[in-house]
Amino acid sequence: MDKQGWQEKGRGHRERLRKRFLAGGFDRFSDEEVIEFLLTLGTPRADVKPSAREALKRFGSLSGVLSSPTEKLTEVNGIGPKNAMYLKFVHQVAGRYLKDRAEGMPFFTSSQAIFDYLFHSMRDLKREVFKVLFLNRKNELIAVEDVFSGTLTGSAVYPREIMILALEHSAAGLVFVHNHPSGDPTPSNEDKNLTRDLIWAARLLMIQVVDHVIIGNNRYYSFADQDLVRRFINEYEQIFNRPREVT
Repeated sequence: MDKQGWQEKGRGHRERLRKRFLAGGFDRFSDEEVIEFLLTLGTPRADVKPSAREALKRFGSLSGVLSSPTEKLTEVNGIGPKNAMYLKFVHQVAGRYLKDRAEGMPFFTSSQAIFDYLFHSMRDLKREVFKVLFLNRKNELIAVEDVFSGTLTGSAVYPREIMILALEHSAAGLVFVHNHPSGDPTPSNEDKNLTRDLIWAARLLMIQVVDHVIIGNNRYYSFADQDLVRRFINEYEQIFNRPREVT
């Protein structure tokens, strides 16, 4: 097939992708097809399917592609600075959408909602990041702050500093979120001890801890769902002679 034939075939394929998107969004698209569709924005007259396939293979997932640094994206054959810019733009828009959707809404009423809000920006991070979500009495988001980045240990996150931030934000509720770069969200003993200490510190100030969610690769672990938040609160009440069991 000559060059003109390849161009005609490519145009036909891109047109089919556009029609599928207009008909039903991305629900019927594979991750590779989503990346391919986005690459056509920067390279409308070339066959970008091989580039999409290579990018997905190199970075492991759609989220991995979108969250990769520009210099890494341009290492993929066929992805130039313009393509990389479009991919990064889409990633930033998605993050802004999720943030705007959450603010001013009673959004953090389940571990799934917390995961949906943050997994897009956290699941492919190469280092552990510990975030705190500060909520008002209606479980509406007041602020999100990164309080630590690195290797999470018992001495890395200080409950006192987080409680100071909670008071500064006049927060009634807290959600703790961090990621496991390994992809396995199972909590370590350090994670459990830290969660207990944070819950006890918040309890002393009469601030509610809603959950601690650990984000992995397309899955998460919720301390609330596993009944550990309630257990740590009850342990606090027993130790400090406050018989007010949480149900």
